[in-house]
Amino acid sequence: MREKLKNFWPYVVSFILLVLLFSRIDYKDTWGAVKTADIKYLIAAFFVLMLTNAMILWRWIILMKALNLKFKRFNSSRWFFLGQFFNLVLPSSVGGDFFKGLGLSKETGYKPKVFASIVLDRLVGFVAIVLVASISFFFSRKIIHNQVVAVSILCMVSGSIMVAVVLFSHRLFSWFCKAFKAWPRIKDGLMALHYDLVLMKGKFKEAVGTIVLSSLAQVIFSFEFYLIAKGMHLHVAFVYFIIFSPLVCVVSSLPSIGGLGVREFGWVSLLLILGVHKETSFGLSLISYILMVLSGLLGGLFYVTTLSSRRVQYYQTDAPLKPRHTG
Repeated sequence: MREKLKNFWPYVVSFILLVLLFSRIDYKDTWGAVKTADIKYLIAAFFVLMLTNAMILWRWIILMKALNLKFKRFNSSRWFFLGQFFNLVLPSSVGGDFFKGLGLSKETGYKPKVFASIVLDRLVGFVAIVLVASISFFFSRKIIHNQVVAVSILCMVSGSIMVAVVLFSHRLFSWFCKAFKAWPRIKDGLMALHYDLVLMKGKFKEAVGTIVLSSLAQVIFSFEFYLIAKGMHLHVAFVYFIIFSPLVCVVSSLPSIGGLGVREFGWVSLLLILGVHKETSFGLSLISYILMVLSGLLGGLFYVTTLSSRRVQYYQTDAPLKPRHTG
């Protein structure tokens, strides 16, 4: 019963936040702002989003190669977009990561290394988010006088440093794993994950390359929101989206369904600092969510064509099914 409530909680969070937002805004004004948006800018924003996804996929491939993981590029791309699709419907934004990890590990035959690449991918992405937000805020601090933004960025910097230290320190990670002493299989799996993560210590070129690539992807991703704002006839400088977008990305990873509700609350709160009406900010966030759903349809297509609710795709490593005898 407790497990069912735990899985249901993200749906409750998304629902409560959306109800709270709808109670404080005029949804007719929101619909008006969305309806009058220039479609050319929205189409451009969609292609920018797809470019960002392609760069993130490239980052994951680089990390898998750095870990000496043998994989087929098409299969990794397929599981990447499947993960994007399930991030829209599973609790939190990491539900799709777990799904793609299980799928690719079944094909490669080495689960710890696959999940190590996914953890590294998330860590590199978070480092890039912190770098982009920190640098942009440093150069624009004279135009943004808001302590909440500054404290949020400081917390992100501190959090990324702490996570990196624990993941790559054998002593700290071993101490952390003692909490799973009663579950030896989980403990052994976490230690195997740690040993694979340590393989990146000597891969300075790959580490720096993926951070630079991820930082560029984050800036391009921020440009998507800028294009949506332009389409909605908002006059907001690009630098604000470079600062705000990383913060929204982080809060969107909190327990929710595809970040729905959390992301909208974030954009409404941040753009309110600039004097943007809540209805317009809410509309901007909803448009970005619709574009994300459209991009996730590629993963949905892979799901329909390769997986179904009654059967799992056949892999060569699986034992063949016995023929069914008919009377």
